[in-house]
Amino acid sequence: MNHSTPQRAPHRTRHAHPHDSGHGMGDQGDFLDLEADVLAGHIASITAWLPLGAEPGHIVDLGCGTGAGTLALLDRFPGARLTAVDSSTAHLDRLRRKAAAAGAADRTTLVHADLDAADWPALGAPELVWASASLHHMADPGRTLRTVHELLAPGGLLAVVEPAGFPRFLPGDAPETAPGLEERCHALLADHHAAHVPRRGADWAAPLTAAGLTVESRRTLTVGVPLSRTEAVGRYALSGLRRMRDKVAPSLTDGDLTALDGLLDTGGPHSILRRADLSVRTELTVWAARRP
Repeated sequence: MNHSTPQRAPHRTRHAHPHDSGHGMGDQGDFLDLEADVLAGHIASITAWLPLGAEPGHIVDLGCGTGAGTLALLDRFPGARLTAVDSSTAHLDRLRRKAAAAGAADRTTLVHADLDAADWPALGAPELVWASASLHHMADPGRTLRTVHELLAPGGLLAVVEPAGFPRFLPGDAPETAPGLEERCHALLADHHAAHVPRRGADWAAPLTAAGLTVESRRTLTVGVPLSRTEAVGRYALSGLRRMRDKVAPSLTDGDLTALDGLLDTGGPHSILRRADLSVRTELTVWAARRP
């Protein structure tokens, strides 16, 4: 990836994106639901791979979001109870509806909590703790991991799932009016993440060991989901690029911003939803660490 910053255009008033209203953080739940749809097969593969030995009786999902991991774990371990923890009541409301639709409401406990707080709510002594795309958001991941160590039942397992970065959707030579646009946006997004979520993409082996956990296995999955596999790819790409625009637009050249807005204009001729060459490309890394 080219991490150089594109030349900044002269100072001027940025024009509004045609979908500026309602496409920012308020759509995070929709974005997570689309991500769950697109990555469902990969998440199921991870839950099947976990080196558990016996089926867990109690699972805790830390930073559950709208429930991609929660539902996959409930499906994989039909005899388990699961406690899902998140700081967003909106996410938990979505998960409550999904768990009910899946017939798993009686096995699911939802807990609203800030995992950066000094004291966590009582979560029992689970045999499995799942933390997917949440650890890099913690203010003090070391403290979080030490708390998980104490939380786990002896011999219990922590599964940390982390994406390599924000997914890619377009071919390298797209769009036609600004080839390589997505890579330039990713370079700017990497700068944003370095400033705001510096632990994104980190190797968690050493922090897990420092917390007293034994890393038993590590696995990296290469994700490549074409539009032909699920139509959710197009809507996920649209939502993803809208969220990316929120962070990189001030640093884009006029030409790149115009091209990006053309992709995001669902009624226009260059809409990303009109493209047949989309795919979701990323990597997921999993660390399985046990409490001795």
